[in-house]
Amino acid sequence: MIYNDVRRKTKEIKIGNIAIGGASPIAIQSMTNTDTHDKKATLDQIMTLQRSGCDIIRITVPDIEAADTIPYLKENGVTIPVVADIHFDYKIALRCAEVGVDKIRINPGNIGADERVREVVCACKKAHIPIRIGVNSGSLEKEILAKYSAPTPEALCESAMYHVSLLEKYDFDDIVISIKASDPYNMIKANRLLAEKCRYPLHLGVTEAGSREIGSIKSAVGIGALLCDGIGDTVRVSLTNDPIEEIAAAKSIFNAVGIEGQRGLDLVSCPTCGRTKIDLISLVSRFLDRAKEEEIMDKPIKVAIMGCVVNGPGEAREADIGVAGGKGEAVLIKKGVIIEKIPEGDIVERLIAEIKTI
Repeated sequence: MIYNDVRRKTKEIKIGNIAIGGASPIAIQSMTNTDTHDKKATLDQIMTLQRSGCDIIRITVPDIEAADTIPYLKENGVTIPVVADIHFDYKIALRCAEVGVDKIRINPGNIGADERVREVVCACKKAHIPIRIGVNSGSLEKEILAKYSAPTPEALCESAMYHVSLLEKYDFDDIVISIKASDPYNMIKANRLLAEKCRYPLHLGVTEAGSREIGSIKSAVGIGALLCDGIGDTVRVSLTNDPIEEIAAAKSIFNAVGIEGQRGLDLVSCPTCGRTKIDLISLVSRFLDRAKEEEIMDKPIKVAIMGCVVNGPGEAREADIGVAGGKGEAVLIKKGVIIEKIPEGDIVERLIAEIKTI
């Protein structure tokens, strides 16, 4: 799909050295799971995520002392924007703004009186720091929950717009909004409703999605559906796993939807059938293992590993490089041209070798 032809028009928001919204590429986010007070552990995790393609990183800031980790990160190699996740205590937000955070995630309605909201807005305005409003099904206001009797998509949307109004009251519009739910259907519907009500950039995610396998599927459904609608300016795939897996899953969703340029290796392989004459299942598994060993998973190329001559040659010709299997062998196809026949036992290593030349 040509994503920019259908993409929702939004306000562009600057976050540190990148922008989201407008015509900017969709950014991939993750969140550290280290103790933020442990500066070295937090730094090490962020640097790994940064090298893996994470565009924006969020850290929890549970108290004033934890805010001191922010300048440490920036002084020691973190170049991607750092977002402070703050709940309830407005003084932590003020401290984060003071020490140079790039964005603050907060719910204005949860930090107390209007004067406290105004102080946070003033600090963020002065330092050119945007605010992300985060609403999820477990944090709805009592009045809104009572009105709808459940965290429905309509309730989530109303809550988000309520928090927006608290910031707009003080003439603040450097706003990003996220509405998340653990149910992809509700998450999709809530974000579609919200997209009609405002022009702020939207952060997409299915919250509390689960383990790597289950969470990746739920996230692909929720995030992928909205991206196909042209909705979404930054994403986080929330997994009960190493945060590095969130980056890989997000890239896979981007590749599947076909947006914003390819983010890593895109593998096309057939599901096998009675026509398959090579051990394709084992072949694909071994190829992925070797691709990870050789650190080529981040190469922005399309690889086709097909099992027979029916659809195989056509699919392989559409890829940057691929193979189409025969009986105990395969043909290697590069940029649409058949290069050679390869014995089945040599397929993986030949593919790896050719990919390295691209």
